[in-house]
Amino acid sequence: APTPAAGVARPEAFPPCLLSGWKGYQELKQECLRSGCLFEDPDFPANNASLFFSEKPPIPFLWKRPGVSTQCPLTQLFCGIAAALKMNQELNRVLPSDQPSMFWQHSEWLDVVIDDRLPTFKDRLVFVHSAEHNEFWSALLEKAYAKLNGSYEALKGGSTIEAMEDFTGGVGEMYEVKKAPDNFYEILEKALKRSSMVGCSIDTSSAAESEARTPFGLIKGHAYSVTGTDEVSYQGQKVQLIRIRNPWGQVEWNGPWSDNSLEWRLVSPLEQKRLAQTALDDGEFWMKFEDFRVHFDKVEICNLTPDALEDSTAHKWEVTIHEGSWVRGSTAGGCRNFLGK
Repeated sequence: APTPAAGVARPEAFPPCLLSGWKGYQELKQECLRSGCLFEDPDFPANNASLFFSEKPPIPFLWKRPGVSTQCPLTQLFCGIAAALKMNQELNRVLPSDQPSMFWQHSEWLDVVIDDRLPTFKDRLVFVHSAEHNEFWSALLEKAYAKLNGSYEALKGGSTIEAMEDFTGGVGEMYEVKKAPDNFYEILEKALKRSSMVGCSIDTSSAAESEARTPFGLIKGHAYSVTGTDEVSYQGQKVQLIRIRNPWGQVEWNGPWSDNSLEWRLVSPLEQKRLAQTALDDGEFWMKFEDFRVHFDKVEICNLTPDALEDSTAHKWEVTIHEGSWVRGSTAGGCRNFLGK
């Protein structure tokens, strides 16, 4: 039987590459069960066209299926903490174990069907991967999102907040850090406590600056995640800290309160343990909140609950759906001088 892959519904909502020969997940699954063959997606084939639309492959990619051969080290869909996170309702919606992946597009959840052939180089996943080299759920999810957008290259750059909304169905908001309200730290605390997704980035002034490293070890134009906030006792005072994660897994902030900074030597081992402070090159690090406001330019929050973050008052959502079309001479026209055009 085929390995459950990821997911496609409402083909009219997708790029042209998804339209040819579209079939639903259950129909494809039954065909594979009858034939005894593993599914190979004809709309997103295992070749360079699915990887790039304007670039040439920098390395020879080899597409491999998890667990099919002894040469493929990908044997576990979920490992360790990811297995526990799979119980989370939102992740379970996006990556169900028994059906296609789902993304929020055009105000509804859509399925995207893929096979599980993944691009590798020297037996390692080329793009998104877990710290555990035998885990592959994130690579499957990335492939489904790449198909939704036309190719892996299409995922390069883009808007963090739009991606977060696509994955959660949540509602996003953006703050310019330098102009954020005085209670910005409390806003972030509240967002994280409510399991909102929080990202941050440093603006670039040109394409050449994208992914450029600052003297403090931060990457311009890079999509960081905010993973925590806390206060620590330091020289008789309370210091507000914020925890940031670089999705690359390496390259970290090297200023005050970084992994090996002198500040941590004046913090008790018990306090360090409470904050899970470890000097590992894992991409996650603490910063003083004042430094965060100096070095970062933008914060994007995707709220998974219907409550506003700016105050403690509970608000109920009201949803109104309007469906229709532009009709010449009725609901569509030109400028006020030429209404009929």
